[in-house]
Amino acid sequence: MSYPLSPDQKELKARAQELASIFRGRAARWDQTEEYPWENVKDLVKAGFMGMTVPKAYGGAGRTIFDTLLVIEEMAKACGISGRIVVDANLGVVSALAHYATEAQKRRWLPVVVEGDKPAICITEPEAGTAATDMATTATLKDGRWIINGTKRWITGAGVSNLHLVFCRLLEAGTDVGIGALVVERGAPGFTLGPRIPTMGLRGIPEGVLIFKDCEVPADHLVVGKGGFGKLMGAYNAQRLGAATVALGIAQGAYAEALAFSKTRRQFGREICEFQGIQWTLADMVIKLEAARLLIHRAAVNAGDGLPDKFEAAVAKTFAAETGIEVTSQALQLFGGDGYSRERPLERMLRDVRMFTIGGGTVQAMRNLIASEILGRRFSQRRGE
Repeated sequence: MSYPLSPDQKELKARAQELASIFRGRAARWDQTEEYPWENVKDLVKAGFMGMTVPKAYGGAGRTIFDTLLVIEEMAKACGISGRIVVDANLGVVSALAHYATEAQKRRWLPVVVEGDKPAICITEPEAGTAATDMATTATLKDGRWIINGTKRWITGAGVSNLHLVFCRLLEAGTDVGIGALVVERGAPGFTLGPRIPTMGLRGIPEGVLIFKDCEVPADHLVVGKGGFGKLMGAYNAQRLGAATVALGIAQGAYAEALAFSKTRRQFGREICEFQGIQWTLADMVIKLEAARLLIHRAAVNAGDGLPDKFEAAVAKTFAAETGIEVTSQALQLFGGDGYSRERPLERMLRDVRMFTIGGGTVQAMRNLIASEILGRRFSQRRGE
């Protein structure tokens, strides 16, 4: 169940399903080798799924967030990391550039995404996770160049991304004027790659540390200036819908595996789908999946050509992330011992889906945001405030 699709959207979804069927056969390889799936990226570029939201003037397809989510779900059903790549190649950094970058910046960087780059959004630091405004990375304007100093951690795509949207404290004459964001390209002087972080799931996309030590970038690499943190997080709401859709897609894929298995697996002389307990489990899985999809699509449809509402994005992200874990776990349980085996995709799916209650804003942080909206008040999490 989804919002009604146009003939063009149905065709887009069908093309995504066709490519996803190929990715399904490669998914275990990326998990086992922990290699970035450049082969998949090449196919995504050829299909036009990288930079779908990029306006046509810059080489993209000019598609909406809703269109993009249709593709993301199909990819994630087959291969979680491919779904995650499509998120980053269309939302998050791309949303920020499309809405806030100058014309020159758009012409320089958006085509890079269309050609296959998965830009990295760089917010988290060793001492600034959910408390993002505790970030210590600074950018100082000196002689027409920004000098960046600091360390970013848990950066998705560390080492493979070319474009990095780095959130920094902007310093003017030694004074902190607020958080902004600059684009740092791979190879910039003073920009080095730190250690890779070994992860539980989504192992084909590196998570790592980025180090900026007197890193120099031109002054015109500033995308959002002082006081722009709210604008940056507004663009991040699109990323949250993307993350929610990957969780949904993984769970939908796990459910499909369980449904098919229930019709062929026999115990006590009959197919296990004939047992009421199994029937109720499958029904509960579908109810949660349908609800998650509708919450995600509501936020995307209401956004139109703009950015999603933060309340709707937070509700969708929270419900879809928790549903993803619940449904995928139920699917594995339905398989019994076979579900626990690496010969089946269920254990990989469960490891992959686990990150979505954490990354992109924890479900606890999302609940704080939701509570703030429904109560009409802002609540500080800092002691004494």
